[in-house]
Amino acid sequence: MRTLFIENREEINKLIRTCKTCYLAMSENDRPYVLPMNFALDGDAVILHSAQSGRMWETLQKNPNVCINWTLGEELAWQDERVGCSYRVKSKSAIVEGSVEIVDDYDEKVRCLELLMAQYSDRDFKFNSPAIKNVGVMKVHIEKISAKEFGAKPDTPWNS
Repeated sequence: MRTLFIENREEINKLIRTCKTCYLAMSENDRPYVLPMNFALDGDAVILHSAQSGRMWETLQKNPNVCINWTLGEELAWQDERVGCSYRVKSKSAIVEGSVEIVDDYDEKVRCLELLMAQYSDRDFKFNSPAIKNVGVMKVHIEKISAKEFGAKPDTPWNS
């Protein structure tokens, strides 16, 4: 089984949009801190939302550099069922490195929240003014993006 790089950005975007959760990694006092989050992909940015207070919010204001992971797939595979090191979970994974921008503009917050909801539902949603003012909206500007497929079959003449 092989690990293959996924180079095509549209294929990476499709992988990301298929996921329901991303994992946001940040650094708090030189210690890693990771949270599962809902998200939306918006071109070269990832949209996140949260309360405008708490550990994550304070951490990101001190250090806006983050890494986000999406993983899709949980199928167990092996090359030899008797050899432990030949086992692998067949999956695809994407990673984004970037920096967080806090969104303060009211209309941009609405647009970002509409994108977030569109990631999870095809329904139309309305947001009231207090909800918009009280929610924290963040854009992670993508500085680096990569993706891999794990547990791919090797290319051989008999299975290609």
